[in-house]
Amino acid sequence: MPTGQPTGTTPTTRSLDVPGAVLAYDVREATGTAVARPLLLIGSPMGATGFGTLASWFTDRTVVTYDPRGVERSTSAPGAEPATPRTHADDLHRLVAALDAGPVDVFASSGGAVNALAWVAAHPADVATLVAHEPPLPSVLPDAAAATAAMRAVHETYLRAGWGHAMAAFVALVSHQGPVPEDWADRPAPDPAAFGMPTDDDGSRDDPLLGVNMRTLPPYELEVDALRAAPTRVVVAVGEESGENLARAARAPSRRRWAATSPCCPATTAGSWAASTGRRVRRTGSARRCAPCSPGDAATRDGPGTTGRTGGAAPGRARVRRRPRRLSPCAAAASRRPARAHRP
Repeated sequence: MPTGQPTGTTPTTRSLDVPGAVLAYDVREATGTAVARPLLLIGSPMGATGFGTLASWFTDRTVVTYDPRGVERSTSAPGAEPATPRTHADDLHRLVAALDAGPVDVFASSGGAVNALAWVAAHPADVATLVAHEPPLPSVLPDAAAATAAMRAVHETYLRAGWGHAMAAFVALVSHQGPVPEDWADRPAPDPAAFGMPTDDDGSRDDPLLGVNMRTLPPYELEVDALRAAPTRVVVAVGEESGENLARAARAPSRRRWAATSPCCPATTAGSWAASTGRRVRRTGSARRCAPCSPGDAATRDGPGTTGRTGGAAPGRARVRRRPRRLSPCAAAASRRPARAHRP
């Protein structure tokens, strides 16, 4: 991680036509001669604005951020099917091709981490190192059926009752510790007012988290064989204080079949996911400052017992240097927005 204060260059915004969408992305060139591979910072549904602070720290390389299709500046064609992780994987493949800069290093958070894993599985030559921060992968959990049903129930609540009720259900789900009970999806949704959210339905159904991700993430099946065969080094970053929440796939024993693990930051996935919606919400429990792992460090250093790739020898625990008192990408994005408990 660079020392001192962030001094990244001003980003240049570009656009890319892909099948069914137009993607907006920002390029921050290295200050001086680049000495490392280009770095992509990606989230979902969080767009480029959520990574502005983090991107400014990496002055030794070109840094690229983007808005996934249907988010912020990126548009989807009218009537297009909801984007799946494989859809995003193809978009990212085309983005790297347009940059003519592959292979690249990638730091991906939450839904973006799922999309990045799908990307590596489909186009392994694009990515040298992937740091996947707490990908929500219910399919790899022992309680996969209950977790999948619970996520789908959040989407159904959104369609039925609107943003406030669905976001309350979402926060309750991702704050839950331990296996998801089998009857979770059948339980009454929590009161939105208890989370500082509106109880009225404004009629909109365009929220990318509740309307798309909660529908398309649960069915995704991790392509383990493709990840093991890829030359990409995959490091799963785990929140040290996230506990056994819905993103605990990063801690699942099966994870050792396709990735190394590196405890990364104390910020919980519940806080990151809620922050990625662009709204400040009142949560049970405290928000935590975190010291995120440096994608640059993870991209250039192998931890003890790792081989620099996912296939071959069993991976061990990668050690990643940390800086104190830094917000996670998603939390940093939320901290720059005024507090509000309703849709704009």
